[in-house]
Amino acid sequence: INMHVQPDLVKDIYLIRHGETEYNRKGVVQGSGIDADLNDLGQKQAAAFFSHYQDLPIDKIYTSALKRTHQSVKGFIEKGLPWEQHEGLNEISWGNKEGKSPNTADDLYYKNLTKTWRDGHVHVQSEEGESPVEVLERQKPVIDLLLSRKEEKTVLIAMHGRAMRVLLTHLFNAPLHHMDNYAHQNLCLYHLQYDYTAQEFRLIKGNCVIHLGDLPESM
Repeated sequence: INMHVQPDLVKDIYLIRHGETEYNRKGVVQGSGIDADLNDLGQKQAAAFFSHYQDLPIDKIYTSALKRTHQSVKGFIEKGLPWEQHEGLNEISWGNKEGKSPNTADDLYYKNLTKTWRDGHVHVQSEEGESPVEVLERQKPVIDLLLSRKEEKTVLIAMHGRAMRVLLTHLFNAPLHHMDNYAHQNLCLYHLQYDYTAQEFRLIKGNCVIHLGDLPESM
């Protein structure tokens, strides 16, 4: 029996969070309802990421349906690589809190809501928005589709902070209320490998921002 894992039984997944927007800079929650552009720093982050990883043999780009993810992988899209957008990868809906300037009452609301989730109540929705469980349910078909395409050896996925945290818990078989264990900042990279034989994900790099060089840090 050949115990060596054949290279064609492994998929490389480069998972990034989008670059900075003005909402990020000001500490305003965007969620899935705000379709903001990258700001100047966000565009520089996207360019730095492309410059660092442009020679990756990417077979397919997957993004959410929100343009901040499209703009974050613009260099790769412009190379003519196959690209799909999936609403299932959109950010969580923060409901009626989206786009509001930070204030004490709303800050307290987020703090309490995320604590409620950390305490295990991941079915609790934001007001007029989604729960982490609902976000995961719409992510699962996208991940199943991606894993079914074994011919795509290397994929690039651009998505969003809270949605990434939800997804990573699922991929690593962690309880959903542990999602805050997965740190992220704008245009950070998680490099994962999926082993088809073992049917498991391995973490190669987490929240990596080496490619951003000496650009100012963003949220």
